[in-house]
Amino acid sequence: MAGVSAADRAHRFGRAIILSLLCAASPPSLKMSGAADFTRAVRADRGADQWLENGRDSGGTYFSPLTDVNRADVRHLGFAWAYALGTRRGLEATPLVIDGVMYAAGNFGRVYSLDAATGKLLWTYDPQIDGRWARYACCDAVNRGLAVWRGRIYVGSLDGYLHAIDAATGKRIWKVDTLIGRARHVPYTITGAPLIAGGVVVIGNAGSDFKGVRGYVSAYDLRTGALKWRFFTVPRDPRLGPQDQPQLRRAVATWGPHYRWKFAAGATVWDGMAYDPALKLVYIGTGNASPYGRQGGDDLYAACIIAIHADTGAMAWYYQVVPGDEWDYDSTQKLILTELAIGGEQRKVVIQASKDGFIYVLDRATGALISASPFAYFNWTRGLDLQTGRPIPNPHADYADKPRLISPSMAGAHSWQPMSYSSGTGLVYIPAQEAPMVYIDAARRPAGLIEGNFTVGGLFPEDYDPASLEDLFGPLPSMAVLTEDAKGGVPRSIGVLKAWDPVRRKLIWQRRLTTFWNGGVLSTAGGLVFQGDAAGFLNAYDALTGERLAHIEIGTSIMAAPMTYRVGGVQFIAFMAGYGGGTGLFSPFPEGTAAYRYGNEGRIVALRLGGPAIPKPAAAFDEPWRRPPAREGTPARIARGAILYNRFCGRCHVFGRGELPDLRRFVAVRGSIFDRIVLGGVLASQGMGRFDDVLSKDEVAEIHAFLVDRSWDAYAHRRESRRDAKVTDRP
Repeated sequence: MAGVSAADRAHRFGRAIILSLLCAASPPSLKMSGAADFTRAVRADRGADQWLENGRDSGGTYFSPLTDVNRADVRHLGFAWAYALGTRRGLEATPLVIDGVMYAAGNFGRVYSLDAATGKLLWTYDPQIDGRWARYACCDAVNRGLAVWRGRIYVGSLDGYLHAIDAATGKRIWKVDTLIGRARHVPYTITGAPLIAGGVVVIGNAGSDFKGVRGYVSAYDLRTGALKWRFFTVPRDPRLGPQDQPQLRRAVATWGPHYRWKFAAGATVWDGMAYDPALKLVYIGTGNASPYGRQGGDDLYAACIIAIHADTGAMAWYYQVVPGDEWDYDSTQKLILTELAIGGEQRKVVIQASKDGFIYVLDRATGALISASPFAYFNWTRGLDLQTGRPIPNPHADYADKPRLISPSMAGAHSWQPMSYSSGTGLVYIPAQEAPMVYIDAARRPAGLIEGNFTVGGLFPEDYDPASLEDLFGPLPSMAVLTEDAKGGVPRSIGVLKAWDPVRRKLIWQRRLTTFWNGGVLSTAGGLVFQGDAAGFLNAYDALTGERLAHIEIGTSIMAAPMTYRVGGVQFIAFMAGYGGGTGLFSPFPEGTAAYRYGNEGRIVALRLGGPAIPKPAAAFDEPWRRPPAREGTPARIARGAILYNRFCGRCHVFGRGELPDLRRFVAVRGSIFDRIVLGGVLASQGMGRFDDVLSKDEVAEIHAFLVDRSWDAYAHRRESRRDAKVTDRP
């Protein structure tokens, strides 16, 4: 890219490495106490009006038997109510509705209770997190949902605590610390939803993209919060002695003789849990190894689906989805439990559409592989050996010696966004992504080890420009060279909603979206499939044919899965709307998104038949670029500031219209005030963690010098653009 400054290239590099990763009074109608237990959730189909779990039922199907909104009338959906959440961070949870009351999880683990018919706020719960942990949130300060049991709400907060709340009042009952290594500031966080499993509530955590994190899940007594068991997903350093749990004795040998145990192996459980009450098994999906890359073995139990006995915490079985994962293919996607007629036999199965582009169907009692079929384009492997369940190596996917264009990307062919299984159609509806990524072995990059990233650089084709990256990575091949053996050239990074038959193992229909990072899926007995998108629309499709029946403008980008419920005889469709998460946080808002057009003010929106048009937020605009203060520091200090910015700041604060402030606009904040923010953590309560453990005062000054320099570049560019516009407008 001709004319790109070194600072520009440094920031572009930052984007590249980041992409490697992405109280009121109680309501009189509330009858939940003593009623919303797990038995009731298992029988959710008998209470069609309710939405008792994140996936509505114990199978996590995101399917509703309601039919009032159906193929014939869905085009008449309109506005019912909206509740503004006062946040610009990503929103990924699906609300619960119990006896006319909605419960929703927001950023950092906040909880909102609303009248489900009107949207009136009943109470809020603020977990009052330790803001120092906010910087460890790899992929935004999100929360993926709540659990309920006998009048209690359970939520995990970003700083690693599990909270039990009274559902009627919003008052805390107990709070327990789920983190090991808190005193040493081991960078765990919680972004996933708790799981009720018999007499315990199970919670995992995130952090595999950081150094020193060892994955595990913990189970706590539902009544008291007492720890009942803890299951580690990966071995500990063998120099500490024998492994501390039986399943790890066979795992430790699979990590290769040269594994650096200071990284603690990773494989956290940040999403993707389910429970079978008949088998009394908890199912979990584990994340990437820490670091992912060439370790020289299978890296058990990273990138696995694991079944655990809920009573004891002992492992029942495992299936490793991606042995020796080198591409950040976490297996933490949502798990669906259902029954399928396969080979003339009714089988109890667990289904996962994985990040790696394959949909897996396993026997949920034994873990036996029933089928594994590609639902998206892939070239990281030549295919799967169904006898062993192992991928067949593809030399093309080895990026150790030179960059490679590999599919799927680190964002996955399917990420955390919930898919849905309809018992009416027998189809699985997958919110998929079609996008390759340029993988670069970046072990020698100037920035060194990046917080939240290791030794792999990843760029979408849209961001790949060899000329602007040469100073950072050395000579790079052209995109034409990278795509020589890619199917169909370079596809644009897009979202695709896919309907998949898990019995016949075939794609039934698919719909391409105009945007890439879109929402989860709801299916209903009304013959509908709902999905929100980043463009700010709620789309309704015919569940059998994929015909789009409704395209409703909301004005806010949507990532979370919609849900539906009925109150007073009226069926509502509701969802949380707000852009963010991994891909949404790590780059400026794309121009095709509602977040770009209208900003990103998060809200809960409910629709009903016959309602008016949905009120949209005010249009967003770029504030005038004010004249920056005088440049400071030498070119060498500015260059060091660029590296430091990309190591510690660029993961959240991108340049451009994005989720968090563009720090080039805040360079007037300098000196002791800037130090107090970055080193002292004075804004920790707002999610800006402190960095005094990794940055010195002088290094912070270098970062500020870099920001001033970049602010002047932006200011000059804006003035030049305005002069060009005036010349063009002259008659």
